[in-house]
Amino acid sequence: MRLAAVLLAVCATAQQPAELSSVLAEGSAALQRGDNAAAAAAFRRALEADPNSFEILNDLAIALARQGNTNEAIPLYERALKLRPGDPSTTRNLAIAYFRAERYQDAWPLLHTLAAGPSADFQALELAGLTLFALDRYPEAADYLQRASALQPRDLTTLDMLVRAYLRAKNYQAVTGVFARIIAINPDSAAAHAMMGMAYDKTFHEQEALREYQAAAKADPNYPGVHSGLGLLYWKQNDMQHAEEEFRAELRGFPQDAVANRLLAQILMKKDQAGEALPHFQAAIAADPHDRESLFGAGKAELALGHPEAALAPLRAAIAQDPSYVEAHFVLGTALRALGHPAEALREQKTALAIQEKQRSDYAKKLTTR
Repeated sequence: MRLAAVLLAVCATAQQPAELSSVLAEGSAALQRGDNAAAAAAFRRALEADPNSFEILNDLAIALARQGNTNEAIPLYERALKLRPGDPSTTRNLAIAYFRAERYQDAWPLLHTLAAGPSADFQALELAGLTLFALDRYPEAADYLQRASALQPRDLTTLDMLVRAYLRAKNYQAVTGVFARIIAINPDSAAAHAMMGMAYDKTFHEQEALREYQAAAKADPNYPGVHSGLGLLYWKQNDMQHAEEEFRAELRGFPQDAVANRLLAQILMKKDQAGEALPHFQAAIAADPHDRESLFGAGKAELALGHPEAALAPLRAAIAQDPSYVEAHFVLGTALRALGHPAEALREQKTALAIQEKQRSDYAKKLTTR
């Protein structure tokens, strides 16, 4: 009996390579024809037979990534790279997977390697720029996006992100240069007009900004940020009716836009519509948890709705962002008094008065030293 078992094991071992080759061929053929689900199923079977194969790990990860299963693909790429450190193709695939999973801190070291040197390709440079943008490293992002754009000068998506990086880096002179390039490619581009609108707005040319945003909205009413930009310009001109219309238009396409949510909420508060304003303040806070104006607005709306307890947290958060926020101290005092805490309420109002007095004193000193 023992001899028979040994012979069976030997025969199975002899057949295994042939079976594995057949499964790998099946997976490769499925991958080539775009049947990623079938490819993944085949490579899973292959991986059971050979769990330490670099090629199987990599191909299974590719099949999963193409199906959108990025989080499942990542550990497979990581295992593959441990078997073959520095492999350029798998390094790129893992960097892309990290990027798609919004794991930008993990993606950056790999992209930095891929984008280093004069021979870096367009994809590596663009992804490096986008990753740095997501990490709020705007001047560096602009450098990589500029290098990517030099390789594909007519790629409008890259130029659009390049302008946004320059705007965040407050390099407004560079914005106009990129705008000229976009206009040369497509004079009616919504992106070009929107970007020039941003540049004009930042340099206090409001009428020119308004003209450019209106041109952008005409070219593409669904272009992100166009209605928000228009609304902000109308807001500055105290044209609240048109501002509200534009913010609502922006939110129909992009309901998480922080600026549109916050400013629409502020308009609604002026119209004594706190119930409608509050969800917009909350959406603005979700997009930017450190925005003191949205935090203050949410607290003020809760108080107006008769919810002083709910008002405390956002008001205190606004003060944490800016301890000299006079209005927040006053409103917090009002909420505390409504909750039956007169001593705490008095302390907040005294703090607000002290801040106001210091601000007046500082301003007077500036006037006398001019």
